Amino acid sequence: MSKIQRINIPQPVKKYVLQRNNHQCQSCGKKNTEARLNIDHIIPLAKGGSNDISNLQVLCSPCNQRKKHHFDSRFRRNYN
Repeated sequence: MSKIQRINIPQPVKKYVLQRNNHQCQSCGKKNTEARLNIDHIIPLAKGGSNDISNLQVLCSPCNQRKKHHFDSRFRRNYN
């Protein structure tokens, strides 16, 4: 399995993902007023994930740090 190259996520894509996820961490539920939010890959690039918008989610910094490069079954693609 070859690792996909990491790209800088364009601002319009970040904005879309934040809106789609209601400006809320998809793991713990914290809102952007409670914690710093990041855009994260659901399936890590190191594990064969893609840069596709359907593989992006919002996580707060602590949840993102806990997840690191591992796949966590709590993070599911449930977007249209």
